[in-house]
Amino acid sequence: MPLSSPKTHLKQDRVPAIDLLRLLAALAVVVFHYAYRGAAADGFTKVSLPLLEPVAKYGWFGVELFFVISGFVIAWSAVGRTSIDFGVARVARLWPAFAACTTITFIVTYFLGAPHFETSFLQWAANLTMLSPAFGQPFMDGSYWSIVLEIIFYGWMALFIALGLFPRRVDEIVLAWLSIALVNEALLHSKIIHYLFVTGYAGFFCAGILLAEIARGRRGWQAPFLIVVSTVIACGEALSGGRWTADHYSTYIDPRVMIGLTVLTIALVAAASRIKHVPLPGNVLIALGGLTYPLYLLHQHVGFIAFNRLGHYIPAEILVLATIVVMIGVALAVSRYIEPYGRKLVTSVSYAIIGWITPPVLRLTSRISNYAAGWVSGSPLRTK
Repeated sequence: MPLSSPKTHLKQDRVPAIDLLRLLAALAVVVFHYAYRGAAADGFTKVSLPLLEPVAKYGWFGVELFFVISGFVIAWSAVGRTSIDFGVARVARLWPAFAACTTITFIVTYFLGAPHFETSFLQWAANLTMLSPAFGQPFMDGSYWSIVLEIIFYGWMALFIALGLFPRRVDEIVLAWLSIALVNEALLHSKIIHYLFVTGYAGFFCAGILLAEIARGRRGWQAPFLIVVSTVIACGEALSGGRWTADHYSTYIDPRVMIGLTVLTIALVAAASRIKHVPLPGNVLIALGGLTYPLYLLHQHVGFIAFNRLGHYIPAEILVLATIVVMIGVALAVSRYIEPYGRKLVTSVSYAIIGWITPPVLRLTSRISNYAAGWVSGSPLRTK
């Protein structure tokens, strides 16, 4: 069977308002880190914006918005792709910007980070795999934890596509995932299950998946009903995250705000999925959506290092604003000048590797099948 190429999948139309939501989510996280988180705990920096604290301390919810968007975008774009096409597309989307941003963060940290931030070549090399904790090394930037959860989500989606379960059995997938999440978070509290099935954020991912189903024209009561169930479970997950935040930063997190933000994030993605036109040029929307991923990867530790170096000389308000502008500029450069070439390179190399390993794998599986068939039928097997 010939290998599929990166051009064989069905072309998916962009959902323009989703790009604006990506920017909103990224900026919410940036404001959380710069205005509140850096000085609130762990001694990263002394720079903060106390006047913004009542709002900024909820900015971490931008990650939850990212998860709803991710569920939507992956379910929206995976239709018509093989598992190989899907996996290659995800690697080509994530790794080039990640490699560029972790390298920039490494350079800045290595030369300017001390005494608050230190790094090593081993940590940088481990981070290039995107799974540095597996090699006993910390993330180059604290924001990377959510990327690992995204990768796990992509892995499950690739498996479902390979097994022919997605999108044909999407309701069963969602029900099973939500059930596992509910049982684990409420009763079992297993760390293995928590990470393997991303049970702390399943409601957000599932809501996005179901919104994509409706956006593609699905009718009936099942999808809206499952969105309600996903939202209820997501509210519980948000309340749990709020309790952790309150404990870690010694602050008050209003449960009503958590529930309101959960409903709002899902409603925003639902509304964005219905908007067919945004009064901005297409290239502007693509640029705004494209810079959000490198901005998320770059901003935290590099920004804190800038605060520590310049905070004694520049007022906090000006420094925070200037740092945001610089981070957006660098993120835009990465998305425009590095990502496109990186995607092409990763895609071509990935398909070359797949083309190289597929024939021997097929021969091996054929031999195993023949051996098994002979054993089951009782045919004599040659032995030495």
